[in-house]
Amino acid sequence: MGKISIEAIVEAVNDLPALPQVVVQVIKLTEDPDSTAQDINRVLSQDQAITARVLKMANSAFYGFPRRIGSITDAIVLLGFRTLRSIVMAASVSDILVQEMPGYALEYGELWRHSQCTAMAARLIARKSKFALLDLAYTAALLHDIGKVILNGTMQEAYREVVAKVTDDNISFINAEDEILGFNHAQVGARVAEKWNLPPETVEAIQLHHSPDEAKVNRRLTAIVHLADAVCVAMGIGVGIDGMLYPMSGEAMQLLGLDEIEIENIISELIDVFSDQQIFEIK
Repeated sequence: MGKISIEAIVEAVNDLPALPQVVVQVIKLTEDPDSTAQDINRVLSQDQAITARVLKMANSAFYGFPRRIGSITDAIVLLGFRTLRSIVMAASVSDILVQEMPGYALEYGELWRHSQCTAMAARLIARKSKFALLDLAYTAALLHDIGKVILNGTMQEAYREVVAKVTDDNISFINAEDEILGFNHAQVGARVAEKWNLPPETVEAIQLHHSPDEAKVNRRLTAIVHLADAVCVAMGIGVGIDGMLYPMSGEAMQLLGLDEIEIENIISELIDVFSDQQIFEIK
């Protein structure tokens, strides 16, 4: 199993579908101060499948609204533009993330569960550490493992080698990926985020979610995504082989002003939220 070339990676990233046009338009509209709930409703109504998923997520226990959110307009009024934008993003990438990833020992739906868990954990961590852009944290965390979709095929061939390297050399999974493939899923994920024109701090948070101390663009965002991922690994949600030797960065915790007790509180809050399984359903 040789290392894969950068060209092969670029080609695989280019083969990944672009973000649906509806999502691109919603992102544009939510960034435009002059747009209205009606404008967004008009765009989303072109895609019934995404609309149905958005409403399902908006009504899950995570957002905790006592009354039913019956329409996109309701969702915007109750949750706001930014939250709606992050839910639309989740609804649109769920098809890509739900696939089985045998290269990472993830069954059908497991990568989606892990991504959604990490996104929700990131939102909670952002709130607790007074990071104002909750939707940015949610989206970066949602996409942190998108590189696995690209590397899945290659990893199927390299699987045993990577696992042996982790075990024999006592190194983290991502370092073993690097040594054997010449690439890791976080770098590849950053390429996908660039292809989708996501902001540089999102690209960085995806690229450095295993090594947050190297972040330069937005250190706090990268620290949030890293801790959210570690929390979901600790909870055992969607953990494939890369849950092996996952060290949680003490520096990231310090940067966000969080201690072990607060991390445990976040875990128990998530356990409560996940009793409502519809947060993970995509049909």
